[in-house]
Amino acid sequence: MENWDDIRVFLAVARAESLSGAAPQLRMDPATVGRRIARLEERLGAALFVRSPQGYALTTRGERLAEHAGRAEAALARAAEAGAPERGLSGQIRIGAPDGCANFVLPQVCAAIQAENPDLELQILALPRVVNLSKREADMAVTVSPPEAGRLTVQKITDYRLSLAQRADAPPPESLAALGKRPLVGYIPDMIFDRELDYLGDLGAQGVSLASNSVSVQLQMLRHAGIGIVHDFALPFAPELRRVLTDELSLTRAFWLVRHAVDRRSARLSRFAQALSAGVRAEVARLEAECLTGTRGGRDG
Repeated sequence: MENWDDIRVFLAVARAESLSGAAPQLRMDPATVGRRIARLEERLGAALFVRSPQGYALTTRGERLAEHAGRAEAALARAAEAGAPERGLSGQIRIGAPDGCANFVLPQVCAAIQAENPDLELQILALPRVVNLSKREADMAVTVSPPEAGRLTVQKITDYRLSLAQRADAPPPESLAALGKRPLVGYIPDMIFDRELDYLGDLGAQGVSLASNSVSVQLQMLRHAGIGIVHDFALPFAPELRRVLTDELSLTRAFWLVRHAVDRRSARLSRFAQALSAGVRAEVARLEAECLTGTRGGRDG
């Protein structure tokens, strides 16, 4: 039987795909991590990684070990939870999310959950791409569409709305057909990572004049010029913007919570997932209500 600490080092390298990426979480220097991996490979009599300038990629033998070791890791975590007394949530939990949710919704939700669970450390991984749960980039992820493959559990959190918006001091467009006269703000077309984020078809547009792969950057662009699709829940953070042409265009999308299938048995992660989902639903509803009432901006033009 292998030393579990060596397996823990192996899993960290497999997920980070490099010694330098795994070293900080292991609290070791990269050279020590490399020696531990070499020692494990020597004992097993097989290469677990293919080394290259780009990093460490798992061999077929390494992939098999990673799958079994990941299950063992989850089982150990569940065993520890089962033996612990019922109390507040603790430890570290990382949530991956698209940057719109990560910037405008999750900070308030996570702050509230952590305030009720002082021993809990929460990390928000904001990425303009799909979070890779199989590599344990995060413990769970908020997505804008349900994944179609992988050993995952998926639950819908809530719907959210998006609208056309522009500066409140700019004259509103007469119709969608007149948008061609305005600089259009949106995603960099070839960096749209999910089909649910492709709004050009809804606008009848061929391209954008001001583009970013970040929702937050797009919002900052709109505060200066142009017109574009904005999350209604983000508009309270930009009081100089207002929704326009709401009778012609109003989009609805959804947030989904995605978790590792093996984590369904973890009472700790299940409790957190329940609190996170409830918090996101409440916060989206609150911010969208502010948008509609104009409490902090976002009123219709």
